[in-house]
Amino acid sequence: LMRIEENDAFDIRFYESVAKRNPRDFDALELLGGLYSKYHMSKQTLRIDRRLARLKPEDSRVRYNLACSLALLGRKKEAVASLEESLSLGYNDFRWLVQDSDFDSLKGYQPFDDLLAQYEPMKA
Repeated sequence: LMRIEENDAFDIRFYESVAKRNPRDFDALELLGGLYSKYHMSKQTLRIDRRLARLKPEDSRVRYNLACSLALLGRKKEAVASLEESLSLGYNDFRWLVQDSDFDSLKGYQPFDDLLAQYEPMKA
């Protein structure tokens, strides 16, 4: 496990307290999720990403991040479903998607490969 830098540990505690006081503070939750992700705290990141998706269900980037969290925890079916939602909501950074290491666990997984093939024209 990575040792959390002192200033990040402070920020994590701060944003956790903000999120506790105001569970709908999207910006605080997003920053907290980013910190959890930085330190590979996958279960905490997933919890935050699910909350963000409930707050902004039409946000393609939020759905993309949720797909990443799910993939990192080996939840392939859910990850592909969330990624598909992200793409249908307009996520279009296909170049990043195909090389994003968060999805390494999905490579060779037929539903993931099929989804990528379906959106392949976006790469151009």
